[in-house]
Formats: sequence, structure tokens, C-alpha cells
Amino acid sequence: MLTRWSLVEADLHDVYGVDVEDRDLMRARSWRWLETRITGLLFADSRLRRALAPDPETPS
Repeated sequence: MLTRWSLVEADLHDVYGVDVEDRDLMRARSWRWLETRITGLLFADSRLRRALAPDPETPS
């Protein structure tokens, strides 16, 4: 997951409106909060999901 951090960061912003560069926000939230949202990206239409489990129907 960390090797795909740029995808995670972009998806967190697109899907949840979370700016991981907002230090105050990130310090105010728990690791569980962040983990829940990152896990949620795997079930959303996201860059991360497409990178980790590409749709076999989609041509490369």
C-alpha cells in the first residue's frame, strides 16, 4: 500500500475530500479513521482499486 501512496493520497482527496497534507486534520484523527478510509478505497471506484485489481474486461 505504501508503494502506491500517491494513488492513496489522490483517492483520499477525490473520494473523501481528505487532504493528507493538512497536518491539523491528520493529527486530530486516529490511525483507525485513516485505515477505514484507505480500506474503503478498495471498494470504491478509485485509482488504488484499479491499480491493485484491474478489471479484466478493460483493455490495457
